[in-house]
Amino acid sequence: MTPLSVLDLSPIAVGSNAAQSLRNSLDLAQNAERLGYNRLWLAEHHSMRGIASAATAVVIAHVAAGTSKIRVGAGGIMLPNHSPLMVAEAFGTLASLHPDRIDLGVGRAPGTDQVTAQALRRNLDQDINGFPQDVVELMGYFREPEPGQRVIAVPGAGLKVPVWILGSSLFGAQLAAALGLPYAFASHFAPAEMERAIEIYRVRFEPSEYLNKPYVMLGLNVFAAATDAEARLLQSSQQQAFVNLRTGKPGPLPAPVEGYEDTLDLHAKAILRQALSCSVVGSPETVKSGVQDFIQRTGADEVMVTGQIFDHNARIRSYEILAEVMINPAGASSRLA
Repeated sequence: MTPLSVLDLSPIAVGSNAAQSLRNSLDLAQNAERLGYNRLWLAEHHSMRGIASAATAVVIAHVAAGTSKIRVGAGGIMLPNHSPLMVAEAFGTLASLHPDRIDLGVGRAPGTDQVTAQALRRNLDQDINGFPQDVVELMGYFREPEPGQRVIAVPGAGLKVPVWILGSSLFGAQLAAALGLPYAFASHFAPAEMERAIEIYRVRFEPSEYLNKPYVMLGLNVFAAATDAEARLLQSSQQQAFVNLRTGKPGPLPAPVEGYEDTLDLHAKAILRQALSCSVVGSPETVKSGVQDFIQRTGADEVMVTGQIFDHNARIRSYEILAEVMINPAGASSRLA
């Protein structure tokens, strides 16, 4: 069975606040653990009124402390925003508190706009070659210190925290292959180069001390409900949020709107059709078929599911339905009997 995992952006819904979103993130993690999902990751975004996970390592600590088995990690930490040493110390601390449960996915985008990136003290003129060097430096801090090594991550040294390369283009695929690291592709919002990136990663992969063969995790939007129509209504919140973001009007996650797509012009429809093409929306039967087709088409080693759903209970139910048809179908059958 292909493992399924969860990507949580800790969405802040219209009329709610960050405190409630962070409580919801813990509840989602606890339910994901109960349902048999493999891992739950949180993402670094800044200056976004609809996302509460900006201090990603802090939220990971909150979620990991409230769970016991599920792997928890970053999908990801935007490495150009931080020094590798500080990332190593933060995730070394997490790994010390929660042994063998912490993942560290790293990306090279700022996770925000240019003005906010400058506020993060980020060098916007940074050479693209800086990211691979930072990744290598970061991984070095997780090894046992060398004799005479002056800079040591404490905690961090010797903990071998698993590092993943994140990407939405061919660059990350090439880097992950060259370093022999697992690769997570952001097909849930940037699917255009997914198939080519997977091909490059698998063909060019060099076995390493971390991984002996390629391992690809792909993002997939899933909205599951009792009926196809109900699931499409749930998806309309994400559609609104995405159009708002792409048209320069980001904000909290909107409430669902019946027939939302019918209100859009051709440009907005094209944005959704291109960016959110890796989505499965519908009843349990529709979701099972759609997820199976996605795995068969891509050969994904793992699928990381996300769903920006306005109502938290409906979001939990969506993950329950997916688990019932893909993770524990025998259990679902017995409950229905």
